[in-house]
Amino acid sequence: MTETSTTTPTRGTTLPREIWVLVGASFLIAIGYGLIAPALPNFAVSFDVGVTAASVVVSAFAFVRLAFAPLSGRMVTRFGERPVYLWGLLIVAAGTLATAAAVEYWQLLLFRSLSGVGSTMFTVSAVGLLIRIAPPHLRGRASGLWGTSFLLGGIAGPIVGSGLVAVSLRAPFLAYGLALLLTTAFVWWQLRRSTLVSRADEDGEPVLTFRQALRHRTYRAALASNFANGWVVFGVRMSLIPLFVTAVLLRGEEFTGVALAVFAAANAAVLLISGRFADTRGRKPPALLGLALLAVGTVLLGQADSPWLFLVASLIAGFGSGAVNPAQNAAVADVLGAKARGGSVLAGFQMAADVGAVLGPLAAGAIAEQWSYGAAFWLTGGVAAVALVTWILATETLPRRGPGEEDHAARDAVVEDRCGLDCPSRCR
Repeated sequence: MTETSTTTPTRGTTLPREIWVLVGASFLIAIGYGLIAPALPNFAVSFDVGVTAASVVVSAFAFVRLAFAPLSGRMVTRFGERPVYLWGLLIVAAGTLATAAAVEYWQLLLFRSLSGVGSTMFTVSAVGLLIRIAPPHLRGRASGLWGTSFLLGGIAGPIVGSGLVAVSLRAPFLAYGLALLLTTAFVWWQLRRSTLVSRADEDGEPVLTFRQALRHRTYRAALASNFANGWVVFGVRMSLIPLFVTAVLLRGEEFTGVALAVFAAANAAVLLISGRFADTRGRKPPALLGLALLAVGTVLLGQADSPWLFLVASLIAGFGSGAVNPAQNAAVADVLGAKARGGSVLAGFQMAADVGAVLGPLAAGAIAEQWSYGAAFWLTGGVAAVALVTWILATETLPRRGPGEEDHAARDAVVEDRCGLDCPSRCR
């Protein structure tokens, strides 16, 4: 029995069932990732290595993700999103279970790095699946829902992981690996007959290359905002804020946890609202507002001289990050289009955040050490401000169409590649 019809969803407000499958899987994956976060550094130290070697294990995962992203994009273009997604989950599961069984440091480093390969595979393909499945007028909401599930899972994961660490340092890895195997089976079972997800090789769908997409102003803006998001949220927030709290505010680790929780709560509170707004009023307004709040909140973090001001700044920055994410994801989906294959386009978008997450802590940390924390946060806010300028210059991509009309976003990007950046999309 076919589970999903082949017809395009009408212009309603109900998301396809497949979106909810991806949302549930995202939540489970995020919980698992949070399970191992408290255990990984201490597990590495248990092999009689120093702090630097333990840090290498943490960083190796991110570097492998970044290095493997282009190949992941080509795999999505060649084989389709669903098989790459499932194989990515299986690779992370195998790497995590092997990590639990590691008996030497080099094994831990190797198996954790292997997990990074699978991670970038299912991340790139998951975004591709969201683009393929979500109706164009619901892309913002689908992205916001997916992001919220991952964020909530990331909050719940460390709580459970802390309890497992008390049992054994290997227990979180064993639990995460088994959970990924169950998640893979769940996703395969739910999507095995879905015609919305499947893509036949003989369809001859157009391929949108990274170079073609790069000529689209809005795609360049999305790269800039994702780079800023990676720099601020995944880089500086996790590396510089704990040091600032200790050195400047003279507070303990418990206050750092409160500040990070405030940021996450503000982020989660705005994601769904921003997604709905992006689907009704356009992608640019929430992106512009979000980047402005992210820039202001980040600068205020470095100027805070009291705990309360620091929490207010964390709240503002969290609102900003939550506002920009659904809008930029939906804009990338608009540029790519539901029918075009563009694994390199998705991989480039993911790599922008990964590069920001790698460079942010290095650059901001060096400036904080040589000058001041305030200067480091000014630089970080400036990165968000530059992304804001690119979005001011971007074009609105929210589809303006009636039911049954074709989505022309991917074709517009190709047209811009042929006739130049300033050629209006109506020149088709």
